[in-house]
Amino acid sequence: MKASVVTIEPNGHFCSDCAVRDFAVCSSLDPAELREFEHLGRRVLFDGGETVFSEEDSTTSFYNLLDGVMRLYKLLPDGRRQIVGFALPGDFLGMNISGRHNFSADAIGGVTVCQFAKAPFGRFVESRPHLLRRINELAIRELSQARDHMVLLGRRSADEKVATFLLAWRERLFLLKGASDTVQLPMSRQDIADYLGLTIETVSRTFTKLERHGVIEIVQGGISLLDPAKVEALAAA
Repeated sequence: MKASVVTIEPNGHFCSDCAVRDFAVCSSLDPAELREFEHLGRRVLFDGGETVFSEEDSTTSFYNLLDGVMRLYKLLPDGRRQIVGFALPGDFLGMNISGRHNFSADAIGGVTVCQFAKAPFGRFVESRPHLLRRINELAIRELSQARDHMVLLGRRSADEKVATFLLAWRERLFLLKGASDTVQLPMSRQDIADYLGLTIETVSRTFTKLERHGVIEIVQGGISLLDPAKVEALAAA
């Protein structure tokens, strides 16, 4: 499937009006730099299920996620899928050392990205150390999330894994949207299973068990934390 492309016009103000600018790679730029920066990119819309980039493809572009959620995953030799993360607005994707993408990224529902061609973006960064520092900050955050995921996969029980996932996802949404005990889950149960190293049946049973015990309530599009302290206790087990 082809994505619908909207190119940033020379006199547009997409960067200065961007809702996620404070969280994004461009947050370190001053107004003059921002006007130059927005000429480097174009907005691209992807429908749900579309691939933004694929593992082992040559890296020709970088992507700043503006709206929506993406699943990031690797395919194992036996054909199974291991989801390594979920991208939220403000996340910057595509930078790597090898020159090839080391995971694939698909849209969960519709997403909007700012796409930057690799070469002109690299030239822009070279003369702006403050932007490079911001990129490094995002890379360190991504590394921290990867380490947390490794610890999560080592959890003993499904209850612990699901509870830890819900709290971590709520924290990420809090940084983006503010506090709420309702945790939106745009990803499928299968996505959650592939992220936690569980089967979809185990994830579904665990959600049902937690709801039956009054810990959560399954609502449209997500869950409500009825007993956050209990969820935190499970995650800390």
